[in-house]
Formats: sequence, C-alpha cells, structure tokens
Amino acid sequence: STWLIFYSLECVVKKVSQYMADVLEDSRDKVQENLLANGVDLVTYITRFQWDMAKYPIKQSLKNISDIISKQVSQIDNDLKARASAYNNLKGNLQNLERKNAGSLLTRSLADIVKKEDFVIDSEYLITMLVVVPKTSYVDWQKTYETLSEMVVPRSTNLLFEDHDSGLFSVTLFRKAIDDFRHKARENKYTVRDFQYNEQEMNADKEEMTRLSTDKKKQFGPLVRWLKVNFSEAFIAWIHIKALRVFVESVLRYGLPVNFQAMLLQPNKKNMKKLREVLNDLYKHLDSSAAAVIDSAMDIPGLNLSQQEYYPYVYYKIDCNLLDFK
Repeated sequence: STWLIFYSLECVVKKVSQYMADVLEDSRDKVQENLLANGVDLVTYITRFQWDMAKYPIKQSLKNISDIISKQVSQIDNDLKARASAYNNLKGNLQNLERKNAGSLLTRSLADIVKKEDFVIDSEYLITMLVVVPKTSYVDWQKTYETLSEMVVPRSTNLLFEDHDSGLFSVTLFRKAIDDFRHKARENKYTVRDFQYNEQEMNADKEEMTRLSTDKKKQFGPLVRWLKVNFSEAFIAWIHIKALRVFVESVLRYGLPVNFQAMLLQPNKKNMKKLREVLNDLYKHLDSSAAAVIDSAMDIPGLNLSQQEYYPYVYYKIDCNLLDFK
C-alpha cells in the first residue's frame, strides 16, 4: 500500500506543479518562485529533511502514518480537480469570447466594429446588410453591387472596416430582395454576414466579457496561493513517504535490529556511472543477487518497473525537475 500511495503522491505533486505552470502561463521564473516546500526551494528542503513529528507521529503504526498521508493526498487531488475545473471553464469561456472578437471578417464578431449610424434601423421596407469583400475585388464591388439584384439602394455602400485580406461593406436594400441579393453575392464570391444591429445583445456580450475577465482576475490570486500551499504539502508528504519506503525496504532487506544510514547523493550526470561502480564495490557483500536486474511482477500503467535497476543498497530517485515547459 505504501507503494501505491508513493505512486499517487508523485502524480499529485506533478499535477499541482504542472497546473501552477498552466495558471502562470509558463513563466518559468514565476513558477519556480512558487514551487517551495516549507518556504524553501526543493533541494534545500530535501537536504535539511527532518521527520515532521506533529503531522506524522512516529508512535503510530506504519499503516496509520500511510493512511494519514493517503487521506491528505486524496483531499489535495480532489480539491485540485474542482478548482481546476472551475478556473478552466472561466478561462475557456473568456477565450471563446476573445476569439469571437478576433480573426477573419468571415467569422469574427462584428459588434465592436459597427456603429448604430451604419444601419437603417426600424424600417418596415429597408434593411442594411453587411458584406465581406476580398481586397482584390473592391473595384468590382463598387461597380456591380447596385445591380447584383433588384431593389438595392443606389450609393448606399460604405467601407466600415478592413483586415489583412478583406473589407466589410454595408449596403441597403429592400427586405423583399434579401434572398436574391444573398444568392447573387455568393455567385460573385462576396460573403453576406448574418448580422442584425441589436444594441441590447451587443451590450450583453461586452458586459459578459467584462464579467468573465473580472472573475478570472479575482480567482487568479487565491488559486495561485492554494496551489503554492498544497504543492508544499504534497511535496513534503511525498518525501516523508520516500523516507518511510527507505525504512521499510531496509528492514525487509537487512532484517532487525534496524541498522542502516540514509544518505542523499547529488552527482553530476557524467559521474553517475563511476558513482554506481564505487557504491557497488562498497556494498555488494550485502546482497549477492543485486548484480542482476530484477523483473517486477507488478505491472502498473505508466510505470515501467521491469526496467527498474536493483542494487545491493536501497535506492530511490528524487526528481526535483517537475515541470515540462512548452
């Protein structure tokens, strides 16, 4: 069971740190500033590690300590899911609205482009339509729009807005000619946008954008604080479980009475092989079977235990590089 807690804890530590990176939008310096354990950087915490008697009383059984840590990590994981879901929904809705107000004239919202005076409003017979015209066809549009269908008001077109490829033109015609005008416009490779000027709807969209933006800012600070506190809690629990595993594995391997020393080693990559050789020479007498690689029977998705190396000493890796920056 300590093994499963160990695995789930590592997942939660990585999930919290990666979500911190997502929320802070991958600003590496900002993320590293917030990924602390007990207020210090991770390497400092590990090198000064002391068992937290208040959180995990050593008078309790190993099973009880494991249960305390298991409940703690489950709570953090559940809270993270709920908070991430709420914030992601808010962020997604805001991004959808922002996308509507950007991009091509063929698809983007026109609410922030047009004005009331661009339209014939509340007329029983006339309507103003908006047409997207490629820049290469401006001259043709000016020559032909009045004759695309019957009942187009002469000299009624105006260029309202341009993007990189196209222009948005207004044109006024009689309501009964709408379908014919649309059809002829399409034949000439002009796109008639479905748009009716409605001040209430347009104001509602703007207010929704403001509300979502304000809500996102309000949630941002408390969310980052929660992530910072709970990353620290999860990381500390993770290191305690590692310490617990060192103890349990040492007893299982070498028996009682307890007689072992835990060490932290941080070699350079180029010295890894040499260090392994030195450690092997020092401790090979403890376990003659360690020369072979032991295939583990446990096959848990996401973990390639069959590749795990087995040494005559108890060995666990602590990876402090928790982030995959895009």
